[in-house]
Amino acid sequence: MGASWTALLIAVVGVAGTLGAALLTQSRADRTKRMELQAAAEQRREERGHAQELLLAEQARQGRHESLERRRACYITLNTAARQYLTEMTNHLHALGRNEGVASSLENLEAARLAYRDSYAEAQMIVPKVVSRPAGAAKERLNEAYGKLRKYAGDPTTYAEELSTMEAELHQEVWPYVGAMKKAMRADLGVED
Repeated sequence: MGASWTALLIAVVGVAGTLGAALLTQSRADRTKRMELQAAAEQRREERGHAQELLLAEQARQGRHESLERRRACYITLNTAARQYLTEMTNHLHALGRNEGVASSLENLEAARLAYRDSYAEAQMIVPKVVSRPAGAAKERLNEAYGKLRKYAGDPTTYAEELSTMEAELHQEVWPYVGAMKKAMRADLGVED
């Protein structure tokens, strides 16, 4: 009976060893597969994260580009309107001096003033402080000059002397502020002088 039990015990151990080896092999294969799947999932997460970072960076770059283009268009409009406003003030002074075409020059001046006002209002919503300060200073000078011109033009005979010096005043006291505004705009756009 001892030999049969021993044979049986050896057979059971052999079967258990064979089954155990199969289970151990399957368990290790499953573990390896889980590790591979986890690594692949981690790789996909990293790739999605990188793709998201790239997308956000591209959106930020696009936003900066659109902001620059908006500011550029605003600056062109504001600079043009300010210069035209000042030019129409000078033209109106000349019309007053010649006493011809005064009504027409006043219409042109009013149109230029309204165009400037509209472009300045737009600029207030777009431009950074580094540009809004010189733009505000230019606006003050332009509006002061306009007020004087309208006052003097209302009674040109009484204000003949003031009208005769006003063109020089425009060049000395207003143009530099328009130039400073233009310089600030160019600096903000990265345009070197």
